[in-house]
Order: sequence, then structure tokens, then C-alpha cells
Amino acid sequence: VQLQASGGGLVQAGGSLRLSCAHSISPLTINGWGWYRQAPGKQREMVATITSGGATKYADSANGRFTISRVNAINTVYLQMNSLKPEDTAVYYCNVDLNSGLGYSYDVWGLGTQVTVSA
Repeated sequence: VQLQASGGGLVQAGGSLRLSCAHSISPLTINGWGWYRQAPGKQREMVATITSGGATKYADSANGRFTISRVNAINTVYLQMNSLKPEDTAVYYCNVDLNSGLGYSYDVWGLGTQVTVSA
């Protein structure tokens, strides 16, 4: 299983970025996706999740500004981030919750992509 996150970079406050997470996983085994972030000196936190059925959930800090989506045809999950703030600066990670087919699920993490928002 491979996850490749991209799209991070340096942006001014108020700007936008779209993160992408490409994968090589059969959609049939996916329970859901998530974007998480970790700022320096802080714990990793959930930003947004989307289930295989399309139900989404957002952290309060992301609600109304970020949108998680997926395109199964091209095996990609996105995080559209608008109205970025300096406090959004962090390394962003994509995560997939997989169904093992053996009665349990497990997580796979991709390498992070740095997002830096300047004031």
C-alpha cells in the first residue's frame, strides 16, 4: 500500500491550497479517508475525514474553510483549503482506514506534505 501526498507549499494568509493523496488501493477495501496535521510541538490532529459512503467530518478549525473529497476513478483524495491562516501551518498527512477482510480494520499513513501560511 502506497500513499503519496502532494500539494503543500508556502502561501499567504487568506490564500488557498489543494492537497492531493494518490493511492494504489482497491476502493473495495477502503472504509474511509482522512487528512491529519501536526504542527511543531503539537500532537497530530484530525482535520477532515470522509467515509467510503461519502460522509464527511471536519475539525472545528477546518469547518467552513476546508473540503475533503475523493475521486475513486483516479484513486485520489483531496483536501481543498481556503482562507488559510498562519495557525494552519503544519505537516499534513493523508490516512486511509482499510478493511482487512479478516474482521478488523487498520490504518495506513502517507508521508506528509508541508503547508506554511505566512501572515
